[in-house]
Amino acid sequence: MKILVTGGAGYIGSHTCVELLNAGYEVVVVDNLMNSNEISLERVKKITGKSLKFYQEDLLNYEEIKKIFLIEKPDSVIHFAGLKAVGESVEKPLWYYENNIVGTINLIKVMKETEVKNLVFSSSATVYGLSKIVPIKEDFPLNTTNPYGATKLMIEQILMDVVNADDSWKIISLRYFNPVGAHKSGLIGEDPNGIPNNLLPFVSQVAVGKRDVLSVFGNDYDTVDGTGVRDFIHVVDLALGHIKALDKIDKISGYKAYNLGTGRGVSVLQMIKAFEKASGKEIKYKIVGRRSGDIGESFADPSLANKELGWKANLTIEDICKDAWNWQKNNPEGYK
Repeated sequence: MKILVTGGAGYIGSHTCVELLNAGYEVVVVDNLMNSNEISLERVKKITGKSLKFYQEDLLNYEEIKKIFLIEKPDSVIHFAGLKAVGESVEKPLWYYENNIVGTINLIKVMKETEVKNLVFSSSATVYGLSKIVPIKEDFPLNTTNPYGATKLMIEQILMDVVNADDSWKIISLRYFNPVGAHKSGLIGEDPNGIPNNLLPFVSQVAVGKRDVLSVFGNDYDTVDGTGVRDFIHVVDLALGHIKALDKIDKISGYKAYNLGTGRGVSVLQMIKAFEKASGKEIKYKIVGRRSGDIGESFADPSLANKELGWKANLTIEDICKDAWNWQKNNPEGYK
């Protein structure tokens, strides 16, 4: 079976390509390399000992995407491609709406024209907005607080409307919580452009000497130690969730959404301590004020994915920190 993976050279995409190849799928990657690197795909091949096909192309180029589909004739699509930085989306909303939404519409139109109607979509827990109730379930109200989250929610709505108009489509949205870690080989991992937006890559860069100090935003939340609590999920567990979604997709009808998280919250200070233990490095940090819009605690109820997909996050915070450090120390400048 052949799977076309948009954004397959990126962080989650490359780890998913490893698991797809290990599971015996043929893999075709389409990526514009705007916030990814082709080296990741060479390393995917090295890890698995298997080949894949790569097209450097942008989903905004409708005719070129259609040519790829006509050549490759995939059975299913996993759709990762998109811009993903919350802060940047606030500064450049039109860029995010054009890339993420128009690109997805182009993809869906091409899939419809070429009769490829199985899709796994990379969504996000940002579609729940600032939910103050935990754990978060799939049937919670959906809303967003930034343009990035709005693009994910709009795309989910588009996909539901597509299914409502044509019930031959089979679509699964996977709502990620906080993907972290790296492949245990140390060959692929998170390689953010510029200053990291997320906690663990920043912690890793402090540990390796690339950054001086980590800012911890707030220590006065009603949590175990006053710092924010999040659901950190190992990227390999996340990648395996996509394999389980592909296993399930032929058995569903219509549209389904699943949380991918551990169901456990870990605080910022707990993560720092775990990383210090894994790396043997001191992580210098300073407490600063809360960020606007942040909440104290957010973690998933993953029981629906456990039950219906047969998926569960198995890797621990210790695994996450060990693997993230192994990647960072061996690749202090990422793929560069």
